[in-house]
Amino acid sequence: MTRFTLPRGRRSKRSALAATAAILAIGAVGCGGSSATKAKSSAPVDPNAAEVNPAGDIPDNQAFVRFTPPGGGFSVKVPEGWSRSDSGGAVVFTDKLNAIRVESVPAQAPLTTREARGTEVPKLAASVKGFKPGSVATITRKAGSAVRITYLAAAKPNPVTGKAGQDAVERYVFFHQGKDVILTLSGPKGADNVDPWRIVTDSVTWAR
Repeated sequence: MTRFTLPRGRRSKRSALAATAAILAIGAVGCGGSSATKAKSSAPVDPNAAEVNPAGDIPDNQAFVRFTPPGGGFSVKVPEGWSRSDSGGAVVFTDKLNAIRVESVPAQAPLTTREARGTEVPKLAASVKGFKPGSVATITRKAGSAVRITYLAAAKPNPVTGKAGQDAVERYVFFHQGKDVILTLSGPKGADNVDPWRIVTDSVTWAR
C-alpha cells in the first residue's frame, strides 16, 4: 500500500495554524470568564434593603423606652413596642422569641456569688424546665454591682413543628436599700443579643 505524506513545509504551516486557533480559543474563554466575574462582583448594593436578622436577634435599630414599676423605687429601659404582661408580681416584656422579666423582692443584704450558687441555682434547677447551669459572677453596671447567673432552659415548642429548642438566659440581681431588683433576659440559644442586653442592664436607675 502506498503512503502519502504532506511536504514538511505544509505540515509546519498546518501545525502553526492549529496552535494559533487553540491560543485564540483559550483567550476567548478567559476573557468571557473575567467579564462574568467582573459583572458579578460589581453588582450594586442596595443601602435601603431591609435588615435581615437570624431568629432571636434583636435589630440594631431597636428603640428603648424607660419603664418605672409603680412604687418600685427604680426604672429600667425596655425595648419599645414589646408586649407587656404581669406574671406573679413581675412585669414581663416579650417580642417573638425574646423576653425581659422585671421584678423586685425584699432583701436584707446584697446577694453574693457563693449564695447564688448555693441557693439561687438549685431553685432555678428545680423550677425551670430543661435547666442547664452556666456561670455565676459579679459584674458591674452603671447602677452598681450585680450578680449574673447564666443558664439554658427549654424554649416554648414551635407551634408548627412541635419541637422545642433552647433559650439562653441571663439573670441579674441588683441590690438597693433593702430590695433586690431582678432582671431576667432570655432569647434563643445562639442569638447575638449582647448589645441589647447590655443596654437594658446598664439602664437601671434608682429613684432619688
